[in-house]
Amino acid sequence: MSNAFVLNRPCLVCGETAVLLDVVDFNKSCEEQRGKFLPLSGVPIYYSLCRRCGFLFASEFAEWTLDDFRSKIYNTGYIDVDPDYPDARPRVNARNVLKMFSDHGARIRHLDFGGGSGTLSKLLVENGWCSVSYDPFVDDSAWEAANIGRYDLITAFEVFEHVPEPRKLATTLAQLLTSDGVVLFSTLTSDGHVAPNRRLTWWYASPRNGHISLFSKKSLAILAEKESFRFGSFSPGFHAFWKTVPPWAEHIIRVR
Repeated sequence: MSNAFVLNRPCLVCGETAVLLDVVDFNKSCEEQRGKFLPLSGVPIYYSLCRRCGFLFASEFAEWTLDDFRSKIYNTGYIDVDPDYPDARPRVNARNVLKMFSDHGARIRHLDFGGGSGTLSKLLVENGWCSVSYDPFVDDSAWEAANIGRYDLITAFEVFEHVPEPRKLATTLAQLLTSDGVVLFSTLTSDGHVAPNRRLTWWYASPRNGHISLFSKKSLAILAEKESFRFGSFSPGFHAFWKTVPPWAEHIIRVR
């Protein structure tokens, strides 16, 4: 292990210095919180922490190709570490979106970014929405269909933590969103779970699930600022980016 690997590296959000925090086994998964443990892989995954913005990341994944992710993480064994991914989670998310915006759905152009097999979008379409889904880890060829014009509402549920290049993600979302559109996304924030000089025991830091980019609220705010977004959190796991609040979202995003 070389000093160049262990020591400082630029933060992928703010560009300041990030320092190696800890190492976990590649097979550490979110199912460990439910008492389910995979055999150790023997592959070390190093997480670095930015002391300025609190962004925690495993930088080696920035070198992976889509095929690497598909073969090593999003393979046939993925359902074992995220059993809610194929059906249960998108159904809950679809119900929540319909509850928030049901009266406006027919007038909203919607993109579910990182939408897996597209279940959420299919459910919205069944309820009269104009909705499409795109997920590069499932089918990157669908990008041409999704990347047409701009969207009023973009959802990205449990997506941010899977992305190796967060600034590229924010730029893509900004390019796809209308000037008065809203990005609603879910990802657990690390505040209170991660700190310098403390071992990384947080269950959400699980490389086998593809959780390679973990955000503090400050790092999300900085990421938003770089694309001239405003940022707000409804809870530690549910957030929004926007520039101008549209009338159909004023009951959700109340700007003081």
